[in-house]
Amino acid sequence: MTEFLARLKQRKLVQWALAYVAFAFALLQGMDVVAHQFGWPDGLQRGVTLALVVGFFVVVVLAWYHGERGAQKVSGTEIVILALLLAIGGGLLWRYERTTPATSPETAQRNPGTIPIAPTVAIPAKSIAVLPLANESGDKDQQYFSDGLSEDLITALSQFSGLKVINRDSSFRFRNSTDSVREISEKLGVAHLLEGSVQRLGDQVRISAELVNAADGSTLWSQHYDRPYKDLFALQDDISKSVAAALKAKLLDAGGAVVQSDRPPGGNLAAYNAFLQGKFYAHRQTEADQRKAIDYFTDATRIDPDYAAAWAGLGQTQWVLAGNYVGGSEAAQTWEKARAAVNHALRLDANLASAHAAYTFILFSADHDWKHAAAEAQRAHQLAPDKGYLTLAIVQGALGNAQQAVDLLRHGLPTDPLCAACYDYLARYLPALGQFGEATQAAQKALQINPEGYFSRLQLTYIHAMQGNAAAALQAAQQEPPGIWRDDALAMALQVGGDRPAADAALRTAIAKDSGDAAYQIAEIYALRRDPDNMFKWLERASRNRDPGIQLLLTDPPILRYKGDPRFAAFCKGVGLPATTDAKALP
Repeated sequence: MTEFLARLKQRKLVQWALAYVAFAFALLQGMDVVAHQFGWPDGLQRGVTLALVVGFFVVVVLAWYHGERGAQKVSGTEIVILALLLAIGGGLLWRYERTTPATSPETAQRNPGTIPIAPTVAIPAKSIAVLPLANESGDKDQQYFSDGLSEDLITALSQFSGLKVINRDSSFRFRNSTDSVREISEKLGVAHLLEGSVQRLGDQVRISAELVNAADGSTLWSQHYDRPYKDLFALQDDISKSVAAALKAKLLDAGGAVVQSDRPPGGNLAAYNAFLQGKFYAHRQTEADQRKAIDYFTDATRIDPDYAAAWAGLGQTQWVLAGNYVGGSEAAQTWEKARAAVNHALRLDANLASAHAAYTFILFSADHDWKHAAAEAQRAHQLAPDKGYLTLAIVQGALGNAQQAVDLLRHGLPTDPLCAACYDYLARYLPALGQFGEATQAAQKALQINPEGYFSRLQLTYIHAMQGNAAAALQAAQQEPPGIWRDDALAMALQVGGDRPAADAALRTAIAKDSGDAAYQIAEIYALRRDPDNMFKWLERASRNRDPGIQLLLTDPPILRYKGDPRFAAFCKGVGLPATTDAKALP
């Protein structure tokens, strides 16, 4: 034993090992700082760590070898060999890590930080995305018609058991895409694509449709139809049944999900045409477009007063207008119109998922009736599981159930993989579970999907600010276009830096310019400043303004620092929220 220790000392093995460990530790610490600054993926850091582990054993072998020679200088050849061994060993370990099975649910529950922001799942054979049918009518104003038929096919195919169908918002992102069939299918996580074109010529409709196998680009089924416009619904049924037959899918059995349809109960094509135009403008998300949508939905309900889907669309668009574009007495009147329209839709069809979803947001935003909203959201999700998960996740987040909200979003993403709003809310709820790395990835994914997403950049700023990373927060804030959200983002970023005068000035700017529309965000800024008195003052103002930001209260780590303050419980009681949450407060 004495002889062995002497040989270790002769070869300076301990000195080599300690020097290497110190070098590796310093490298990893520095890399961690840079990774947070630039949002590097966790896999890169893990790969470097694995390479350094391999390098430790290589260094020990070299140390022994040099001690045997009685020399301590390393030749250039040996440096090259060491680098090759590190690269090969690290690469093999990284490849092994990439090919190991995904974390089991049991392990994920014990260690939530290991859960990816969107779980990787195998592409099922029975899976399809309906790409927006091309409008070949020669009239751009007919785009609503081809889009409406595409959406109807998505809805119809969703009624088949065991068939994964991608939601509209994700599949429509590939309108006029130059990506190959394989590239689109990989991004959407499906094995098949349905594509084609629509041409409406007076009383005739011409549709070409093709079902493509994404693996090899082969055509599984194709058909060309020329039918009278009056046979439109039968034509849609023919296409959906033919596609389902090609994929060997069967209609849903009786159960929680109920067949959903946007068609008028009496089959009135004029009402349906007005409804399609209403949906087209509702998706465009500007005030002028929302008002056009309201006009078209109103026309649909006038033509067919029993058209439940049109009443639901009318209520949905009215609450979007009231909650985002108008204020004062006009907002109050518009909320009441929305409530009346949705209640009428539910009287006509109690199993209409879109009506329950619209009612959820009225209860949620206008009434702050969170518990009733949760029941409506649960029903919408039960009736249409592929569409109702986001609404239910938002309500669960508002009630302080951050883990449930995250689980719902992750469960829904496979059928809506390019849902920017889903990643935005993941970025909001993951910090409440202490998962800041995943939250950063979610915000970046949302921006990748929608580069214009102001909420995504604001949330990315807030994530960095919560971590105390002033430089990264400021960098994210400066990328926000001028306006209310840039003011708030800059104020958030500067609160965690060392320039107090700049932080004070940014806060004054946000208050002076944006206090009417961003009272909740100003409360968040005061929470970052550790100023609870002003934080509670602005929360009260947010409550008076019916600020939609209040839905984030119970998943807001800086604000939750003060959940032990009696004012917190009193505020929650005042707005109808529970005072308990599974979210983690910042220290």
